[in-house]
Amino acid sequence: MIRRGFFLSRLLRFPVLAAPVVTLMLSFSSYFSEAHATPRATEFELKNGMKVVVVQDHRAPVVTHMVWYRVGAADEPPGVSGIAHFLEHLMFKSTEKIANGEFSKIVSRLGGQDNAFTGQDVTAYFQRIAKDRLPIVMEMEADRMVNLRLQEKEVLTERDVILEERRSRTENNPSALLDEQMNAMLYLSHPYGLPVIGWEHEMAQLSPDDALSFYKRFYAPNNAILVVTGDVTPEELMPLAEATYGKIPANPDVKARPRPQEPPHRAARRTELKDPRAGKPSLHRSYLAPAYRGAEAGEAEALDLLLKVLASGSTSRIYKSLVVEAKVASSTGGYYSGSARDSGKISLYGVPADGVSLEALEVALDKVIAEVRASGITEAELDRAKKSYLAEYIYESDNQATLARRYGWSLTVGRTVKDIEEWPDRIAKVSLADVAKVAAKYLDIRRSVTGTLIPASPDLPAEIAGTPPKAMPSNAPAPAAKAGGRT
Repeated sequence: MIRRGFFLSRLLRFPVLAAPVVTLMLSFSSYFSEAHATPRATEFELKNGMKVVVVQDHRAPVVTHMVWYRVGAADEPPGVSGIAHFLEHLMFKSTEKIANGEFSKIVSRLGGQDNAFTGQDVTAYFQRIAKDRLPIVMEMEADRMVNLRLQEKEVLTERDVILEERRSRTENNPSALLDEQMNAMLYLSHPYGLPVIGWEHEMAQLSPDDALSFYKRFYAPNNAILVVTGDVTPEELMPLAEATYGKIPANPDVKARPRPQEPPHRAARRTELKDPRAGKPSLHRSYLAPAYRGAEAGEAEALDLLLKVLASGSTSRIYKSLVVEAKVASSTGGYYSGSARDSGKISLYGVPADGVSLEALEVALDKVIAEVRASGITEAELDRAKKSYLAEYIYESDNQATLARRYGWSLTVGRTVKDIEEWPDRIAKVSLADVAKVAAKYLDIRRSVTGTLIPASPDLPAEIAGTPPKAMPSNAPAPAAKAGGRT
């Protein structure tokens, strides 16, 4: 998911900076007209079906090299949850050419950095490296695309690593546990309801055969997209891509990704998690919404702007109403996540002020949501949200790694270069009527799950009750469903 920046949105909160901000906003139209006159990204395809995208930035002799696979946790066979993330870890083991654990050490000795991450729809591997070292990392990445060796000892050792990762990131984080339970309830049929990192009891049974089978099924050039940003031209990259990835034969067994789809959601769902480590109680709400890829024209852009106005930051409707005016909350927030392949999600949360019950906080939250559903937002709010997003887009375009993620993630879930580069224009065209329409349509309680996190001791089953909890003071909402890079 493209992370929204915050630099200019912070500036916009301060009236003393209004004049330079207005000047900057006036430059947006010329910036985007120039950008669209010549598309920033160049794309081509190798004979084996691998797509290649180049985004040039010649200010420094550095490149970011990313290989994206069209596979994630939502593509896992039943009973082996976590295998996509597990394989991501195992990809840093050995091949016939590279000894166990040497991949990252070689990149480091070359003066570069590398890592990887797994989501519901994607698995990506990346290196940031000096331009003259690019051929080496391309050869290494192409090598492990087809020549990975999985020795049982290495696999079992790494399985312990991912189990510990789950314990530290999920089991010891009450907010993450609640988020996991809410996701499982939000999706009635779709595999997005499974955690990216996996269920612990299934992770503990993952085997070398599970990993090898998943690897052979999904890791192939015709199921991958190469994105390179930085100091390289398409003319320079094409022969390098052909000499490395182009030598790998396509896998004819790679198929489209059929997945169960969601039935109509007819009833709101609720869940409660009691955990003494929570610190303070908190209220969480998720709504099922369309993603950019499958939304009707303009809906996803309108949802982005709606959530910017409704729940993002101290100028948002929810914050001003619940924290500043009614003083029933100490903090609030929310966002729209639309970067997935099959569906998106609206997320809201709030922490009650001292002496305020979760019930009172929920009543106040529902009141703000009802007002927006009934009356929409104002022209001033919409204008401010557009300016904030367009400014963030410009600043993020200055970052090589962010560009690689922007193009790579969107292309991997099925969007196009045109979709990516026309996003600012589409945001600018969203009307008040568009925002009102998606607010009424998707802030529907029947499409939601409401969760409460309560700092209290639950009635635990005997096999869990004997495990003493570790301290976890954080009350922040859990991160979006994604397993991070290797630890």
